[in-house]
Amino acid sequence: MRIPAGAFTVVKEILRHVLRRPVVGIAIVGRDAEGRVLLVRRADTGEWALPGGTLEWGETLRSCLVRELREECNARAEGEIALVGVYSEPARDPRFHGVTVVAACAVVSDAPRAENPVEIREVRFFEARQIPAKLAFGMQDMLKNALDGDPPTLE
Repeated sequence: MRIPAGAFTVVKEILRHVLRRPVVGIAIVGRDAEGRVLLVRRADTGEWALPGGTLEWGETLRSCLVRELREECNARAEGEIALVGVYSEPARDPRFHGVTVVAACAVVSDAPRAENPVEIREVRFFEARQIPAKLAFGMQDMLKNALDGDPPTLE
């Protein structure tokens, strides 16, 4: 089932007026044992992005990360989860003002796929040289900071 593109515009406009508060979310820089990066192709933009999503009421960032990896990628985190940075530029995401916590971890997935194909069209591991130059919602700097080990400055 495809959602009309105009529906996202309407929902975005409603959320702008109802929420009027930043939305906290997480983005995950997940790498497999070969060092490949896990990305998802979003249905709304058609672009590749880091997996992740918004924090639900009563949820910790760690449990959000675990849930989003399962829902979007059929993957699980292994070992330590490192904080990469916090990104809060209001113009980064046209849907709402997002405050995104970026975390990095090793991930394992025997069959990368999304639970909800309406939201995520494709899930794939990328070699560093294959990663698309442009990621959805300006996530390329998040990924670069994680891969380079270069923490961001406060936005």
